[in-house]
Amino acid sequence: MITAIVFINAEVSQIPEVAELIAAIDGVSEVYSVTGEIDLIALVRVRQHDEIAAVVPGGINKVPGVLATETHIAFQAFSQHDLEAAFSIGLDS
Repeated sequence: MITAIVFINAEVSQIPEVAELIAAIDGVSEVYSVTGEIDLIALVRVRQHDEIAAVVPGGINKVPGVLATETHIAFQAFSQHDLEAAFSIGLDS
């Protein structure tokens, strides 16, 4: 499974509608409204790299109200369990 994190800038007045349209695209697993310099973050999960092209430029970028996107491909995942173990190293009492 390939995961891409897509930062999305959208028309401010259309953020909820844009988020709902993006969430309905096949391959998009989650969409979050966030604070900061971007408006939305979408998590894309597909089986092959070339499917990202169908989801991001072929889908997300075509949603009315999307102004720009920036896509980051994840190359390694850490489970919550692994992160908890890493942060607790040396902290046992």
